[in-house]
Amino acid sequence: MPDLSVVIVGGLHSDARGAAVDRLLADVPGSVVLHHDLATAADGTVVRTVRDAGGVRDTGEAPLVNDCACCALREDLVPELRRLADAGDTRLAVVELWDSVEPKAMAEVVAAGGLTVTGVITAVDPALLLPYLGNGDDLAEAGLAAAATDQRTVADTFARQLEYAPVLAVADSPDADDEDRELLTQLHPTARRITIGHGDLAGAALAGFDIEAAAAAQHPACALLPAEADAHGVSTLVWHHRRPFHPERLYQALEDLTCAAARSRGRFWLADRPDTLLHWDAAGGALCVESAGPWLASLPDAAWEMVPPVRRAAAALDWHPEHGDRCQHLVFTSPGLDREGLRDLLESCLLTDAEYAAGRDAWKRLPSAFDTLLEV
Repeated sequence: MPDLSVVIVGGLHSDARGAAVDRLLADVPGSVVLHHDLATAADGTVVRTVRDAGGVRDTGEAPLVNDCACCALREDLVPELRRLADAGDTRLAVVELWDSVEPKAMAEVVAAGGLTVTGVITAVDPALLLPYLGNGDDLAEAGLAAAATDQRTVADTFARQLEYAPVLAVADSPDADDEDRELLTQLHPTARRITIGHGDLAGAALAGFDIEAAAAAQHPACALLPAEADAHGVSTLVWHHRRPFHPERLYQALEDLTCAAARSRGRFWLADRPDTLLHWDAAGGALCVESAGPWLASLPDAAWEMVPPVRRAAAALDWHPEHGDRCQHLVFTSPGLDREGLRDLLESCLLTDAEYAAGRDAWKRLPSAFDTLLEV
């Protein structure tokens, strides 16, 4: 199969996404766009369109798989890309994702199919950043669900689209101000930001993409989280502590902590669950807390060989003589962030000196306030 470069372009901001895709078609000779429209899923099919700079080349339908439009996309995408590769006349295949489809899953599907992903781009209109991050509606309510069982919200879906991509195609929006642009910078400070129509989007699409590194950058144990920042009315608070949380006090503070920032994420540990790394993921006033497996400090030495090197390296950089890699590392980003109030609230949820001194056996007997949330 001849070499074919594949770039994934996604994002809930459909106008910005369309502008980025059109720019790639104009700037890369021999480029083709594939788009699966999941809006037709209610009729039992997903409509596929293939077009180039001259217009539509082909259309087709893919039947739903297990009543899941996104599953149909996965089943249909790789064979279509293989057909383009075999034809040998396409330099770049631009996979334009439907609104709520997340780039991580699709990049991994394409790579697993033996094709080369050379870029992942999320298109963003900075003026819409805060409204989307603040939108706690279910995707189904917004008509954007990819399956009948889709439980995601607009806010958390948009946050993951934004944070996974190493390149952001930014619309030159007249409605965006300095606060909007600063929020984008602080949410994803390592991203390469390219203004659509005023930068080398084609170069970014062909630059190369590391699937494993991108996944590691999102894993709560070794995520590349934003750093402290404060500019144009937008702040990022990085809160790091070694002492465990008291489960009841943290649980009682969850609503205030979740609503304190437009976006917050990171990892934390509870005194009654000293071996479990917990993932904090909040946007749109909604919080998701999940177990992300064990802390490395809780594993026997022999098990470390099974752990990816990037995870071992992250743990080694942050190792504590008593607690190992166990820590609180939470990051909150928002306009108008009450940094001091947020810091005080977080610290009030930690074990007191007396509770800490009582030791781990006593910690494990504390009320397990998170059982319901973690579906234990």
